[in-house]
Amino acid sequence: MTSDHPSAGAGVIEPPGLKRRDDWIAVAEDAIPFERIEAFFAGRAYEPHRHDTYAIGQTLSGVQSFRYRGAERTSLPGATMVLHPDELHDGQAGSEHGFRYRMIYIEPAAIQSVLGGRPLPFIKGGVTSDPRLFAAVHALLPATDARIETLEFEDGLFELAHALEGAAGGPSRATAAIDYRAAERARLYLHDLPHGTVTLESLEAISGRDRWSLSRDFRRLFGTSPYRYLVQRRLEAAKVGLRRGVPPAQAALESGFADQAHMSRHFKKAFGVTPGRWLRMAAMPLGREQA
Repeated sequence: MTSDHPSAGAGVIEPPGLKRRDDWIAVAEDAIPFERIEAFFAGRAYEPHRHDTYAIGQTLSGVQSFRYRGAERTSLPGATMVLHPDELHDGQAGSEHGFRYRMIYIEPAAIQSVLGGRPLPFIKGGVTSDPRLFAAVHALLPATDARIETLEFEDGLFELAHALEGAAGGPSRATAAIDYRAAERARLYLHDLPHGTVTLESLEAISGRDRWSLSRDFRRLFGTSPYRYLVQRRLEAAKVGLRRGVPPAQAALESGFADQAHMSRHFKKAFGVTPGRWLRMAAMPLGREQA
C-alpha cells in the first residue's frame, strides 16, 4: 500500500479538510437506486450491525477484517466480500496501515428480479475468490465519481445475480413452496413507507398469504423480516433528509420514526455508526450534533 487515501487518478473525491489518517467515506451520486461507496479506515470502522441488503464489495488496499457468522474473516485485494442480508458483522483494519475498499448495497428484491423467486444465494464465509463473481462486482464498483448508467447497471445486475448463484453452488431447491407474488405485494407496500402501525395481519390482507407463511417466504426471498425491511426503508429516507441538511429530529419524524432517539438507535444497529459520525465522515451537512 502506497497511500492511505486514493490517488486523484483513482477518480475519488476526498472530503475537504481531512488529514491523511482520518477515516472517510465517499458516496457515489448515481442514477442507480442503490448506495455505493468508497471508504478508508485506519482502525475500528464499524460496531456490530446488520443490513437488510447484500453488502458486496472489494478491498482495494490493506487488510480488511470483520467478524461474520461466528468467525473472524479477512478480505485482501483480489477477493470479493458478499455479506448476506440480515447477518451481523463488524469491521476494522487488519494491519496498522488501514484499509481502503469499495462496496455496493443491493436489495434482495433486485436480485429476485433476475432469479424470479428462487431462494437467495448464500456465500459461505462472506469472502470468495470466484473469478466470475469478482468480474461482475468489479464492473459495478468504479470510482465514486464515475457514473453508472441505468442500462449498464441492469446488465451488471443480471450478471451479478447469476454469478452469485454460481459461486454459491448453483440454484437452491426450496424445501417448501414459496409464494413469490404474495411476498412481493407485501414488500412493495412496505417499500412505500405506509403511515401508521403495520402488522402481520395487515400484510396478510394485502398479500393474500397467511401471516406466518408470508413471514417465512419474505425471509427466504428478501433475506430479512418484514419489520426490519420497513425499518431499513425508513432509515434510507432519513439518510436522504440528513444529507440535505434536514434537522435530525425532523428527518426522524418525516421518515416514520417516533423521534430522533428512535432513529439514532436503529441507525447504529443498521450501519454500525451513529448518524453524526456517518455525516462527518461523508462530509455532508449536519443539522445539529447527535449522539
